[in-house]
Amino acid sequence: MTRIFAVTNQKGGVGKTTTSVNLAAAFARAGLRVLLIDLDPQGNATMGSGVEKRSAHRTVYHVLLGLADVAGARARSQSGGYDLLPANRDLAGAEIELVGLDNREGRLREALAGVASEYDFIIIDCPPSLSLLTINGLVAAQAVLIPMQCEYYALEGLSDLVGTIKRVRAHLNPSLDIAGLLRTMYDPRNTLSQQVSQQLESHFGDKVYQTMVPRNVRLAEAPSYGAPAVVWDDTSKGAQAYLALAEEILARDRNDIGGGVRTMEAT
Repeated sequence: MTRIFAVTNQKGGVGKTTTSVNLAAAFARAGLRVLLIDLDPQGNATMGSGVEKRSAHRTVYHVLLGLADVAGARARSQSGGYDLLPANRDLAGAEIELVGLDNREGRLREALAGVASEYDFIIIDCPPSLSLLTINGLVAAQAVLIPMQCEYYALEGLSDLVGTIKRVRAHLNPSLDIAGLLRTMYDPRNTLSQQVSQQLESHFGDKVYQTMVPRNVRLAEAPSYGAPAVVWDDTSKGAQAYLALAEEILARDRNDIGGGVRTMEAT
């Protein structure tokens, strides 16, 4: 069964793209079939996958507007070992163009229906806003992975995001769930980080991944080489954290199959 994750947080700079790219590569290293969808007009996931966004003739923009199908627009990340639906700045115009189209919130879900069975995991890297593009990602997904820093403002934004997820679930995607909250750029020496981390665990329980991604320069350097960190330097602490996260997600999925589907009761 294909698992579709939307990686989202309306706050920028929390590690959404880093998480999307490295998780896709970690799953690919485990022998799984993976499609990474870059839903951000900045195209950072595209560049971080080693694909030149400026030369992409077909992108997720064309897919959303019905000008191409996923099979015709996807590219191969040779460095990451997964398929990629790329993005570039053309996608910024999709927000306006989608408004007048039928099924504007469900265009991505509709487009994925024809290829979903080809993959074990589909990961959607959403933009840092609660926009129509993000809504398309949430409607297409089965679950949401939320990367967040352990700081005060992150908690404030999290309540808004959870509210959006609940509204999407109520009106557009009844099966949408929170897969988990991922603590990124974590510094155990920082007292505030420890306090926020404890608050997350207290409120969300086992929705919080045990894996924590530390601040790590290799994670920041890898995109300039057009490769995920788990490929470029798999011995680095950041890469090891994402490899551990992939293992944790796979273990949770095995438990879900054996013991029923997790719910959002903690939210």
